[in-house]
Amino acid sequence: MNDHYDVTVIGYGPAGVTAANLLGRLGLRVLVLERDPDVYARARAISTDEEVIRIWQRVGLAGKVTADMLAGLPLTFVDAAGRTFLHFTPESFGNGYAPQWFIYQPALERILRAGVERYPNVDVRLGHECTGLDQDDDRAVVTFRAVSGGADQRASSAYVIAADGGSSPTRSRLDVGFEGRTYEDRWVVIDTRVVREWPEIGRLRFHCDPERPAVDCPTPLGHHRWEFPVLPGDDEAALTSTEGAYRLLGRHGIGREQVEVLRAVVYSHHVRFAARWRVGRVFLAGDAAHVMPPWIGEGMASGVRDVENLCWKLATVLTGDWPATVAEELLGSYESERMPHVRAVTRAAVNVGRLITERRRHVTAVRDPLVRTVMRLPGVGPYLTRGGWFPVTRFTTGFLSGTGARRVIGAHVPQPWVLGEDGIRTRLDDALGHLGWAVLRIGPDPGPVQSSWVQAGVRVLRLRAAGSDPGPGALVDIDNVLVDWAFERKVTALVLRPDAIVYAAVTGGRELPPPPASTIPALIPANKVRPA
Repeated sequence: MNDHYDVTVIGYGPAGVTAANLLGRLGLRVLVLERDPDVYARARAISTDEEVIRIWQRVGLAGKVTADMLAGLPLTFVDAAGRTFLHFTPESFGNGYAPQWFIYQPALERILRAGVERYPNVDVRLGHECTGLDQDDDRAVVTFRAVSGGADQRASSAYVIAADGGSSPTRSRLDVGFEGRTYEDRWVVIDTRVVREWPEIGRLRFHCDPERPAVDCPTPLGHHRWEFPVLPGDDEAALTSTEGAYRLLGRHGIGREQVEVLRAVVYSHHVRFAARWRVGRVFLAGDAAHVMPPWIGEGMASGVRDVENLCWKLATVLTGDWPATVAEELLGSYESERMPHVRAVTRAAVNVGRLITERRRHVTAVRDPLVRTVMRLPGVGPYLTRGGWFPVTRFTTGFLSGTGARRVIGAHVPQPWVLGEDGIRTRLDDALGHLGWAVLRIGPDPGPVQSSWVQAGVRVLRLRAAGSDPGPGALVDIDNVLVDWAFERKVTALVLRPDAIVYAAVTGGRELPPPPASTIPALIPANKVRPA
């Protein structure tokens, strides 16, 4: 046995590197194992969302990652003749960022990995693969070796996060089923470097042509992606050749004058879920736990959400002194909270994919004018363009208070700009203290100070309306974003978990329900947040 860690992370893609940042910031001792010696050079994911940017904000990296992203771009669905039948720019769900961000994944992962380098408590082993995993009641033990050769090494940890992809060797070792289906259609993904811009370059377009659908997507740092289905009778080798890629692009007026083809590869789309996301001390996350089609760009985002949900819970169990039953309830809530949301997002992705990839001409002949008509209907059009169909994060089961304002409990609280206690303009999560619990008392009559929460070690703050003065124990909601949100729901006090989920909430100045334990670990107090 070479060493002992708090958590071992297997896999260093977007989910694994986010976990390493979160756990590193929480002060835990972490081992990371990644088979590849460097960032995977091929861009796979091409977009993420505001909630994920908010997660990266909590590790001090939002500004760095968004500097190389594109945001606020419109989405357009066009028919076989190139005529628009659906067009909108997504609206924010209140996390404090633009709703959709287009990424260049290799650049993004390099920034996230550089973030991990801030933490000497995180031991990253690139070019090392996990070759064995054992566990008992006290610890998990991983066996690993350098891909280049050498002797086996072993390390123990209290817990393991397996974020090692859709073909997860860890999931196979645990004998966990991966249920679902693989779609018959295979898709050619063409990544290009822009040579000369064209009029429609700045928007995501879904070409809903029954003859051969296509996706046309801007990506940052001078890149652009195209995707086309492999049709019956197609020669995949020919399609993925440079000449074959240009023939596909030529269908949309794009040639060597506009782009340089960097690579063309074929992917299959899958819908699969691990039968269990936890086996003893080992937790599956990201593609190791679930895979979905790419149509709404939520595959990578779902993995990042997984590890955010999981990491603070692991840190709580490792650093707190909670009763074993409460600690087990907390860890058990990872799957019960995340699985329903992932399934809902996957259904949404499948449904959008059906709209885009419909090949039956008689169906598309009805679809296109029908969508145009529906979008003009009062209420329906705004509902669709504002993302009312999108499954926002909201838990109905999990580690939540059983009493109080049920309409609010389990919701992801909006993040406004606030004046902090020192009068400086900042985002709410930054003012509250990253990765920690907090009580917010809201409105002119928020009720008494919650003594049980104070005694448990949780910060209690007053949130005042715009135009008020901040001060010790008080924040000011500059634009009344959260104040109005709470007023509409008649909420006067709420408890936020470290992931900005409402654990408890009350109306009418009532007393909050008690904390889940007599003490709550101050995971990272606001005055101890490490700068990026």
